[in-house]
Amino acid sequence: MSSILVFPGQGSQAVGMGKDLYENNPAARAVFDEVDDALNQKLSDIIFNGPMEDLTLTTNVQPAIMAVSIAMLRASGVPLTEYVAGHSLGEYTALCAAGALSVADTARLLRLRGDAMQRAVPVGEGLTAVILGLDIEKVREICAQTDCDVANDNSPGQVVISGAKDVVEATMALAKEAGAKRAMPLALSVPVHCRIQAPAAEEMRVALESIEIKAPQAILISNKTAAPMSDPAEIKEALVYQITHGVHWRESVLKMHELGITETIEVGPGAVLTGLTVRICADMTAKKLEI
Repeated sequence: MSSILVFPGQGSQAVGMGKDLYENNPAARAVFDEVDDALNQKLSDIIFNGPMEDLTLTTNVQPAIMAVSIAMLRASGVPLTEYVAGHSLGEYTALCAAGALSVADTARLLRLRGDAMQRAVPVGEGLTAVILGLDIEKVREICAQTDCDVANDNSPGQVVISGAKDVVEATMALAKEAGAKRAMPLALSVPVHCRIQAPAAEEMRVALESIEIKAPQAILISNKTAAPMSDPAEIKEALVYQITHGVHWRESVLKMHELGITETIEVGPGAVLTGLTVRICADMTAKKLEI
């Protein structure tokens, strides 16, 4: 059996995640301490104790999910797989796990990413929503009518859309008319993976110019291309690209299967990617890394 480590994105967070690891595992504790030092903030206090309103702020939740994921991986002692992948911010975590980025640089980049995304779209002006029960081609057709963006192609029948609030609301209404089982907003403080995040993409481009990305010790399955990627310059460009373009997760899992991977191992809080894998490819198995 060939496995791949996969790392979750925003939405998997919960107050108290990783607390037992911090208290009982030195390797995990070192990760949280390094993140706190890099951000000059006791982010670990918010992760372990909340409140949830503070944890879910984009500026906090992105480095928080990364910290918990890397702490779990290092505490587990599970070896690095030939390939890695991550959903949205999880792509940064995957690169950290593969040695392309340090924990400190990953934390600082994700803090900047969250702040830049919030600055790009004032609160209340953007929206992200999930469409259930329509295939990707139909959602793209509807989005073309409204000038909305497809943010995540997650699995058959689960597509996330994003953009200006009125545009997303119009798209949700058309999706319901077209037979969607559900079309509902997601509890995110910013719209994600859409064109109105162009100012954030430019901020990330500038920030990444001063960061060294090493050749990863495992090959990345990219959100941008749903294909293997290992060149540091290409990875930097893909990290900028993903701010304004959708995550090709369904295609990424299909590519994993094409490469001979038979199992995904989700490393981090929640089990969102585990659920998606089995819906995307019946020939693959999926499990959560349990510590």
